[in-house]
Amino acid sequence: MTLRNMHSNISLVLTAILFFLMNGLSAQGVEMATNMRSEGKIYVVVAVVLIIFIGLAIYLFSIDKKLDKLEKNNPK
Repeated sequence: MTLRNMHSNISLVLTAILFFLMNGLSAQGVEMATNMRSEGKIYVVVAVVLIIFIGLAIYLFSIDKKLDKLEKNNPK
């Protein structure tokens, strides 16, 4: 399995996990979301989730750059 295929498989699995998590969370009802929105807490939750996803994206891209660099320096 090549590195690109593995990266693609990991992306697919993470997307599926996120899809199922969001599907399960929406099944809890909108009462919780309405309550959090009225108290202003929903914006904190959204900000934290965005920060986590941006951090993960930066981390994954940095790892990808390092792997590309290693692959170029170590031809087979």
